[in-house]
This record gives sequence, C-alpha cells and structure tokens, in this order.
Amino acid sequence: MATSADTFPAGFLVGASTSAHQVEGNNLGSDWWALENREGTPLPERSGDACDSLHRWREDMDLLASLGLNAYRFSIEWARVEPAPGQFSAAMIEHYAAMVRYALERGLQPVLTLHHFTHPLWFTRAGGWEAPDALDRFSAYAAAVAPVIDAGVRTVITINEPNILAVMQTVLRGEGELATGLGGGLPDPHRPTAEALAAAHTRTAAELRQRHPGVAVGWSIAHQCVQHLPGGEQRAAAYRHRHEDWYLEHSRGDDVVGVQAYTRTVIGPDGIVPPAPQAERTQMGWEYYPPAVGEAVRRTRAVVGDIPVLVTENGIATAEDDQRIAYTTGALQSLAAAITDGVDVRGYLHWSALDNYEWGRWDPTFGLIAVDRHTFARTPKPSATWLGEIARTGRVPAEQR
Repeated sequence: MATSADTFPAGFLVGASTSAHQVEGNNLGSDWWALENREGTPLPERSGDACDSLHRWREDMDLLASLGLNAYRFSIEWARVEPAPGQFSAAMIEHYAAMVRYALERGLQPVLTLHHFTHPLWFTRAGGWEAPDALDRFSAYAAAVAPVIDAGVRTVITINEPNILAVMQTVLRGEGELATGLGGGLPDPHRPTAEALAAAHTRTAAELRQRHPGVAVGWSIAHQCVQHLPGGEQRAAAYRHRHEDWYLEHSRGDDVVGVQAYTRTVIGPDGIVPPAPQAERTQMGWEYYPPAVGEAVRRTRAVVGDIPVLVTENGIATAEDDQRIAYTTGALQSLAAAITDGVDVRGYLHWSALDNYEWGRWDPTFGLIAVDRHTFARTPKPSATWLGEIARTGRVPAEQR
C-alpha cells in the first residue's frame, strides 16, 4: 500500500455510494415508509418515488462509469427481498444480482451493503432487534441473498452505521433527540439495540465468510471525530467509547472496516461545545470540516490495528458545487496523508452518487449528480467530472481554497 504524497495506491477505489431506500422509491414494505406516511409523522417529507433508481439503476451506473469512477456502493432492501417472514422474492434477489453483474460490466467494483437503516415492517412490528429471533431472521436474510454476492461482489458491509442506528432507536423511543445534530453531540445509543446489532454482525460475518470464501466482510462505523478542549479529556474519551470505539472493537476480527465521517464533535470540561456562531456550516447544520475523514481513518487504525479500511461515505450537503469540490479536496488530502503515514486505506466512496432523500428531507443535496424530482432526469455536476478524473489518474487534488 505504499504511495507517494501526491498519488493514491494502485488499485485504489474512487467511487460513490447510495442506499436503497433513499434512491429506489416506493419501498412500501419498510418501517421507514410506514414512519414517513403515518398520521402525525415527525418527518417533514416523504420519500415517495425517491430517485426512481429501482427502475433507473442502469442509467445511474452508466453515468458513474462514464465519469471515470471505478466503484459503486449500494444496498439491498431487505423489505423487498423478504416481504413477509420467511418468504423470499426470487425476482428481487435476481434484481440485485443483475445490479452486481452490470456494475462489473461497466468497470465498477460493487460494494454491497446488506442493511442500511431500514427493516421490513413485519420485523419492526415483531420487536425489531429486541425480538428473540432477530438474529436468526437477519442470518436467514443474509443467506437468502447469497446469489447476489456470488454474482461477483468482493466486499460486503453487513450493517451501515450501527452506532447511528442505535441512536435512532433512542430518538424513536422519545428518549433523546437529534436537534443539535452531528457536531453538537448525539444522544446515547439504545444499548439493547447496539448489543443485538453487534451480535448480528459477528454471527452473520462469520457465516458469510464460510459461504463466500475470499469475500471481504465488515461493517461501517460513523465517526464524529471527537476532539477535546483542556479539561475535557475524560468526557471526550467516554463519549468516543459509547459512540464509536465500542463498535470498532467489534471489527477486530473483520476483513475490512467501513469508515464514514463528515464533521467533528468538540468536547470541553462541561460537555459538548457547539461550533462557533461564525463557523461555516453545511445544509445539514454541521460544521464544515474537511479533515474529518483523515482523522477517522487514523482513529480506526488506532483501535482495530492493521485491518484494511474503506471509506464508505464522506461528502457535504451543499447547494454550491464549488464548495463540494473544496470540501472533498481537503478530505482527500487528509486521507492521502493518513495513507502516507501507514494507514491501509483501500478506497474512497463519496456520499452520495445522487441528490436523494435524506431521511425525512429533500433539501440537503449531497449528490455528485442532480436528479429532477418530477422527470428524474440525471445531470452530473462539475464535482462528478472532477472526482472521475481523480479516479482515472489516482492523483491527489491540489488545494482549492
């Protein structure tokens, strides 16, 4: 993995990510669809047709490939594959297998995520991750999608951001809120959910390795890039352990670790210190902080050791594409510096390929590609062409601002 300071290693992946619920549309059997559409929902907007990628996925991959990107991370929607307990859809399994085959045809290495926040509604109504058969259910689902993996997947992420998923359970139970957002601190994860997710990952990862020899298996952890002010060391360490390190520790036997980072969280002697009023912020309200991803991969190395790292998400919600390029420039420079210092990073997958449904809102635009919500026309932004050139050349970009 040796590299010069201005190039990424040979074979380095530069691509983009999506998740099924956020782009496919009309995911009628999922718990998130039910939450969006119930009376009195706390979510301001619905996903609806989303980006209609359930039907336009070939167009999406064609665009990514034509831009020069070499990897695409996407997820399987469990609710479509298993619409009722124990009833698996051969048609939907073949749908996702066809996506894998097409990605390979277009020169995109598929990075497959089995679980990206959403569940079948029947699973949630039966008790979710606290149900006595939850692990068996997830294990059976992972076994059922074996044909998708066997279509040519080399990297499988079992669960996306289990630490945020456990926090979301705290919020949905009315025991905390996300009003302050990343950078302003998060409520504590719901411990039973966290423990069940860790157990599900450990069991399923072992089963996947047995069924699919040679496939790299891991999960992806969201990083808040915790920093401390003088006197805040102990609080910061405790917060980091609850929200990140505990999950990273469950990655120590894995083949790969997914890293996702967008901003930072600063902690002082009295707790979370919000960003200064004059600090530049993104559409999500997060502090503009490009070095987050470099700090995140370094922290991952410190906790898990020499396990390969894959940046499965990093990006910025902004209406200004010049700001997206500037942010991503800083992110990639911080990543290249970490690689030079010996962190084994295998790739960078930008969030997101498309402007999509951001879990209750449409206004945050993370995408390299704009999507018209009425015609579904796709329009690549200058940042997409810019990132594609980096994928083709392997060159680390020069400073933008």
